[in-house]
Amino acid sequence: MPTDQNIASKSADGNKADFNYTFVETIARIAVYDDLRSAPRVIEIQPNTTAEFIENLASKIYEQAKLSGGTIPYTVIREVSENFIHAQFSEIIVSILDQGKTIRFSDQGPGIANKNKAQLPGFTSAIEPMKHYIRGVGSGLPIVKDYLDFSNGTITIEDNLECGAVVTVSLAPPQKEQQHQPRIESLTPPLSAREKEFLPFFLHEGALGVTDLVNLTGMPQSSTYVTLKKLEEYGLIEKTVNQKRILTDLGFQVANSL
Repeated sequence: MPTDQNIASKSADGNKADFNYTFVETIARIAVYDDLRSAPRVIEIQPNTTAEFIENLASKIYEQAKLSGGTIPYTVIREVSENFIHAQFSEIIVSILDQGKTIRFSDQGPGIANKNKAQLPGFTSAIEPMKHYIRGVGSGLPIVKDYLDFSNGTITIEDNLECGAVVTVSLAPPQKEQQHQPRIESLTPPLSAREKEFLPFFLHEGALGVTDLVNLTGMPQSSTYVTLKKLEEYGLIEKTVNQKRILTDLGFQVANSL
């Protein structure tokens, strides 16, 4: 738990420099819509240190979008999730729509005044305390836009209802001929019982580190590390920017088939 000195606070004039960026006190909510005729499933990301909060948020969005059938890559989701730091993590709502092909990120921060420049490299409102957790050089949204443009996806930036911003990213999966789709059995490497045991944890928990898996499985750290290395070699998991591991596209398919 944060000490009194670490409690996030904002001065009466709303100066960004007076906010403590080391710990996120708010809860982020992820709304997963199976369709728009029923209420969404809501997943909460609990308060945590800033690095862990961003990691947990991005990983859970990626996991849920993938499970819904979406193909938006982790990098895109991570870049937009990091952008919440500019809103001081105020009232974060992430909606997963259209079978995971559309993700809408909304907050109630100061908003984005110049939406066109926000998508160009070098334009940024990041201040020094933020740069412990993000690059802060105005590259996040441009990276997202460039990827989506190249992949025939879209990004839109809008004002929220009263304050804040809404960033929506969409990416339709590539069309594939059914006869060219390989059977999952032919792609699955020869997994040991221990390796098979690890994969569902990533499916349900999102990004995990060595210590996380030691706590979840009760296995020695050395054995856990060896198993992770093997799963990486098989292409079933990959490292995130914080050196945790998440499932790859193939990893999701294999984990779901177990």
